[in-house]
Amino acid sequence: MRTDCGCGCGGDATRTSAFVRPRFFAGQLLTEDDLGLLVDYMTAKGRLHNRSLYGPGVVCGLGVTCAPCGGGTVAVHPGHALDCAGNDIVVPCTEQVDVRAMVREQRISALGVDCGEDCDDEGGRRYGLYVRYHETPVEPVAPYATEEPCPSPGCVPSRIQEGFRFVVKCDDFEDHRHNPGTRLLASIGDLARADRARTRDRRLEYYRDALSTASAGTGRTFRFDAADAERYAASLAWLRRNADGEGPPPPPPAAREMTEHVRALAAGVARYDTYDAAGQERLKAQYPDLATVQEARGVLDTACGRLREADAEAAWPDPLHRALAGAVVTETAARVVPGRDDADAPLEVRMVAQGTPLSHALRVAFRADLGLIRQWLLARLDQAGETGDCRLRAEVAAVDVPPPLPAPPPDSVEKATIAEAQRIAEAAGALTLALRRFLTDAACATLNPPCGDCTDTDVLLARLELDGCDVVRVCSGTREQVLPGGGAYGEWLPKLYRLRELAERVCADPLPRSGQPALPPQGDIARPYAEGLLGDWPRTGDLEEMISLLLTPAPGETPPKALHEQVYTTPSEVTDSIQELAALRTRVAELTAAVSGLGARLGSAQAQVGRLSERLPEDLGSRLAQLEGGAGEPAGESSAQEGPAKPPAKRTRPSRSPKSGETP
Repeated sequence: MRTDCGCGCGGDATRTSAFVRPRFFAGQLLTEDDLGLLVDYMTAKGRLHNRSLYGPGVVCGLGVTCAPCGGGTVAVHPGHALDCAGNDIVVPCTEQVDVRAMVREQRISALGVDCGEDCDDEGGRRYGLYVRYHETPVEPVAPYATEEPCPSPGCVPSRIQEGFRFVVKCDDFEDHRHNPGTRLLASIGDLARADRARTRDRRLEYYRDALSTASAGTGRTFRFDAADAERYAASLAWLRRNADGEGPPPPPPAAREMTEHVRALAAGVARYDTYDAAGQERLKAQYPDLATVQEARGVLDTACGRLREADAEAAWPDPLHRALAGAVVTETAARVVPGRDDADAPLEVRMVAQGTPLSHALRVAFRADLGLIRQWLLARLDQAGETGDCRLRAEVAAVDVPPPLPAPPPDSVEKATIAEAQRIAEAAGALTLALRRFLTDAACATLNPPCGDCTDTDVLLARLELDGCDVVRVCSGTREQVLPGGGAYGEWLPKLYRLRELAERVCADPLPRSGQPALPPQGDIARPYAEGLLGDWPRTGDLEEMISLLLTPAPGETPPKALHEQVYTTPSEVTDSIQELAALRTRVAELTAAVSGLGARLGSAQAQVGRLSERLPEDLGSRLAQLEGGAGEPAGESSAQEGPAKPPAKRTRPSRSPKSGETP
């Protein structure tokens, strides 16, 4: 039997790394090593079964009660316990335990320090009464003389008696139970930072498909159907009643409701604006309420003014929802209220038409969110280490996240480019999928119970409360009990079957693939209105139920243990420099695009000059070439080198042969 861990780490381990049993054959010379190996093998196998199948704790009995005569003594009744190394601890009869003497012994061994109080001090003190496995060599026997160079002197014990001893320690016992949520927290890290990344990812989900559709559907109409007409009429009627231009600013509840109606009405008007004049007339004939579009623009203008007066922080305490509400007001006032003058609706109008307005400030926030999610995923994949999704880290590292931008001025209406919208949509799609894959892998890994290990093999029997030198109360209800599957598995029993059912649907499915929404080759684009954009964003689905089941303790269940991580903060000087560098990169990209445009225009002008020179007569063509070649020389230098100017040559008509009857 090998007790080392196989990697040179040394030390004593409570679990073996390999088992070796003896093999006997006829004529074999048996020594104490062979027989000792057999005993060690059987003992180690029994301890392995106790440790892995049952776990540490009290199997039965071992009740602790007050002694009949009171004082500092308690009675421990017969019973059976297992320690975390798998040793059987059997108390065959009732034992009287002198707690007072054990406390005094502890104080002496600790140089006068136990829990900080003398035995005679007033007030209650708490200790834990433990039982510890103990082996004693017994029955010494004189060995026969052998040819060993250094024989054992005197008698040698021939038996090992398995026993126990009682120990009193301060009330800080080790709980060997393992909550499955502990494994999940080891993967996702700090819950606050994980929730921050997941919430931003949830907001990006609302905009991912909308950005792809708006950037790909240039010049296309967004279908206006009966649901849009009903939403249009209801929101217009509500705003007529509640969005007048007089009175105090709307209170937070009214401001939230008004923002929702502004978003709904603006989406209907923006869908109407994507149609041409003939299409708008058809819509008015089909939905008579659209005859009030101009009135609706005025109502939206008034409502946006009222919302600007409201207290945004009180109405939207969450900064993520506050940014969305600000985008609703800014984009409605800039894109919907003035109406549409050009033939093709801009990108921002198509975003408003889907109920997902995209402002300049929101684009800056989306870029920051993408960087935060990508950084969090890479950090967790590096720190967690163990993963079953082998390609995930490389794919996350390869995601092209647009660089961050500096904060825009208030109410900025700068337009986005189609390239920027597509880049944000592609990065959001890739990171949303990667985040789901990471959480799925982390949740499914919790269903594999770890093998327990421990450094303290004492088994708690009871908690004792002392008043002076007397034991006044004994509590055995909080000690560990042996459960089927051991302490590392027993706590999963109430939720194990539901977790297995969810895992079959979540973990066994193929990996999802990201992709852009499919658009029809022609005709209207049917896009749903983004319901719940300003709501609570509930997390639903099998994966979310699995995570909630793991992290929510059941009655009597130990809470999952979070890891303590060191948080590194970036100085403000560094973040300001990064923002300035991002602004410079954006400016360089704009200048590069402008230079490329000038180069294209120059090439077009040269092509036009070439076509004109081909259509000119030969003498003008040569003269034009001469002028082009000497365009950069000063007039004085050219005349000095070529001499006096010559008069232009007269054009002569080409000669022809005389016809018959004509004189030459």
